[in-house]
Amino acid sequence: MLEDIASLFHGFAVVLQPYNLGLMVLGIVLGVVIGVLPGLGGANGIAILLPLTFSMSPTSAIIMLSCIYWGALFGGAITSVLFNIPGEPWSVATTFDGHPMAQKGQAGEALTAAFTSSFVGALFAVIVITLVAPLVASFALQFGPAEKFAVFFLAFCSFIGMGKEPPFKTLVSMMIGFALAAVGLDSVTGQLRLTFGFTEILNGFDFLIAVIGLFGIGEILLTMEEGLSFKGKAAGINPKVVWQTWKELPQYWMTSLRSCVIGCWMGISPAGATPASFMSYGIAKRVSPRGANFGKGEIEGVVAPETAAHAAGTSALLPMLSLGVPGSPTAAVLLGGLLIWGLQPGPLLFVEQRDFVWGLIASMYLGNLVGLIIVLTMVPLFAAILRIPFSIIAPIILVICAIGAYTVHNSTFDVVMMLVFGIVGYVLKKTDYPLAPMVLAIVLGDKAEEAFRQSLLASQGKLGVFWSNPLVSSIMALSLIALFWPIIQNGLAWMRRAPKAA
Repeated sequence: MLEDIASLFHGFAVVLQPYNLGLMVLGIVLGVVIGVLPGLGGANGIAILLPLTFSMSPTSAIIMLSCIYWGALFGGAITSVLFNIPGEPWSVATTFDGHPMAQKGQAGEALTAAFTSSFVGALFAVIVITLVAPLVASFALQFGPAEKFAVFFLAFCSFIGMGKEPPFKTLVSMMIGFALAAVGLDSVTGQLRLTFGFTEILNGFDFLIAVIGLFGIGEILLTMEEGLSFKGKAAGINPKVVWQTWKELPQYWMTSLRSCVIGCWMGISPAGATPASFMSYGIAKRVSPRGANFGKGEIEGVVAPETAAHAAGTSALLPMLSLGVPGSPTAAVLLGGLLIWGLQPGPLLFVEQRDFVWGLIASMYLGNLVGLIIVLTMVPLFAAILRIPFSIIAPIILVICAIGAYTVHNSTFDVVMMLVFGIVGYVLKKTDYPLAPMVLAIVLGDKAEEAFRQSLLASQGKLGVFWSNPLVSSIMALSLIALFWPIIQNGLAWMRRAPKAA
């Protein structure tokens, strides 16, 4: 533990270097801009801006990308409160009480409560990561191929059974991802798979091209179709409003603590920030003595969802760092970034790249603090972005996406593939198929396949290897519980109702 604390302080020294500090501020500002623009979101923003980090060291790059993520988490609250338009899906619950507060002339109080609660939720989750991630990684070092496959299987099953989308659509999206991950040269047999004679895809689809197309282009097409226009309340935050709100917030400590726990749990499991914010809001409304005021501009109704959303968004990085399994779409994109920089996420990261890991964790502490200061001081400026016509913003983002895709291999074929993925992403979003399982399958598909085949080779083709010891059996059993969780949940609910009916 003492060694970890020393490493964390070393991480702070790395982050506080002027270059990294500058990237942190730039990342936060870009992230808030992305969060303010409805629909773009943290995962899309990181996917679009990932090529900007190619020339940086991995530590500087991950600091900038993670700060874009923190900024996007903060930015979503601004549009929710001022414009009644959630910048992010997890900001929907914030509109329930945040916008009524703005209509009553309390926009400053609502935004201060939202930003401060976000900071508290993220801080709680970072402390959990600091304490738990090294222990999980140390334990995971004992894993062989069968245990590794079991962990990947757990991630896939959790997305299907415990995600918020219909299981069938999640499964279809994941299968498309597996098919895309299988394209190219098979490293075991040396055979070509699904290339159809195209030499450009002998090495498979580049993960970055896929995410820029699926998330960036797909979202822009959808937003252009919707033809967004914004009308909102003006906002001004001054030190007096901030101080008065901060004096009021400690009385909601129980709501904050409960929301932190809910957020961390939902973030580590792949349920994500959106269900966490709704669950936290719903429970707060039920148990609060001011529950009747929820929906009419109650500050506690802003504290609960924002705390849970940030705790979930931050804690989603715990399984990514310690096991190499992302807990959210954004974590999946960040994981892809680590692979591009030549780093292998997972338990060995804590042994082989201590500077990188602890630099990232230190940047989580400082990034959220810097983010809180920036959003509290620059709200009117960020809100003004929404008054720029989307017809100006959309082509700029499209050009950034195209440049990003071209720079991967200096190839126009990649730009064409980006557009193809963009259309696929647009169609999937229009038909309500989730993109996150597809990204997860593209990132982890070949690794899961490799672990599966290694396990079978070692056991001479016996599937019993996945139930051969208590550890792998436990993970596989958990996977099946997660996969069939909706059926188990319905069964438990039926059993609870049955005695009452009798």
